[in-house]
Amino acid sequence: MAAKTPLEVAQYTVKTGMKKAQNRVSSVLVLSFLAGAFIALGFLLDIRVIASAPAEWGSLVNLIGAAVFPVGLIMVLIGGGELLTGNMMAVPLATLARKLSVGSMLKNLTLVTIGNFLGALFVAYAFGHVLGLTGEGVYLAKVVDMAGHKLHDGFLQAFISGIGCNWLVALAVWLSYASDTMSGKVLGIWFPTMAFVAIGFQHVVANMFLIPAAIFEGHYSWGQYIMNFIPVWLGNLTGGALFVAAAYWMVYLRKTEPEVKAVVPTVEPEARPMWSKQA
Repeated sequence: MAAKTPLEVAQYTVKTGMKKAQNRVSSVLVLSFLAGAFIALGFLLDIRVIASAPAEWGSLVNLIGAAVFPVGLIMVLIGGGELLTGNMMAVPLATLARKLSVGSMLKNLTLVTIGNFLGALFVAYAFGHVLGLTGEGVYLAKVVDMAGHKLHDGFLQAFISGIGCNWLVALAVWLSYASDTMSGKVLGIWFPTMAFVAIGFQHVVANMFLIPAAIFEGHYSWGQYIMNFIPVWLGNLTGGALFVAAAYWMVYLRKTEPEVKAVVPTVEPEARPMWSKQA
């Protein structure tokens, strides 16, 4: 079978969310560190590709960068990793299906947030700052410009942008679960992820790389970053948990009608005329 039906994807996602929340703390932290680093590497690739592109190319530059960014999510979903934005869909769906407690969901999201941050921060500092991949020339200018655009959004704008981002990213995860082949998974991941990057929506884990990379070079502050982190985190949670998990739970997993037992009709014995009875 090449692809699962939406109902089968919903059922598979519930099982996946359960496994994610029941994993050992050490395993969650390691896998989430890797996922944060993978997303950061995808963003670093994006910056290295587009930073020196001519201004005359206009929005085509954004499309080129968006086309290479998905390599990070591909490494997470196929190579293995715990990414916050994906877990914001899978783990809440398992919770809605009453397979997990709210406490277990929040614990998982907290651990993955920490691990993703450490992984993204490592790439921003070691590869971006120490190696100078985001700290020199046009690359530094691009990092500062992109981070500035993220920080420029007010609370409500960042929150809504976060919703749009994880509506698409969670769907990329959903589509990857639908496919049973590697090529199908790659295609399912690629296009929704490319769309969110090209549009410019805010991804909390991508921002864990971008904004600290600018901070390490002396631009902006950690206080500004925190004021961006909170609304984007909440927006990403809303996009994944409400617009994907809750929507598909209502359609495919919620039982809205009571189960009706099959009724076997009883056959009355054939009536016999009174005169046929023997005395």
